[in-house]
Amino acid sequence: MLWIKAFHIIFVVTWFAGLFYLPRLFVYHALTDDEPGHARFVVMERRLYRFTTPSAVLAIALGLWLWWGFGFRGAWLDIKVALVAVLAAYHVYLGVLCRELAAGHKRSHRFYRIINEIPAVILMAIVILVVVKPRF
Repeated sequence: MLWIKAFHIIFVVTWFAGLFYLPRLFVYHALTDDEPGHARFVVMERRLYRFTTPSAVLAIALGLWLWWGFGFRGAWLDIKVALVAVLAAYHVYLGVLCRELAAGHKRSHRFYRIINEIPAVILMAIVILVVVKPRF
């Protein structure tokens, strides 16, 4: 079980690295007006998204293995699973934004700055739930 837990944490960390950095790239991309800059950001965003996606899948798969295989229980876990589902949806949405930016459809850099904060808030909630295991 400790090996599974260790790899789960490793893949969560790599997934979150992408969740933190990809929206930051969107901010810089939104502020870029030249064609070479646009092309460079499209490549960077696509590569980061493609690298991050397997980490997300493995983090979720190993988390499910820990949950179902080792019988972790509690309301804290139900809330954590719901937050992970939100993160997975957020990850998919970042892929949509990658395609939009690649097609030349930019939003305000403020929009990307705001969505950049979402994974940080969710991460704080998940860590508190896992460490404290509050009783509801």
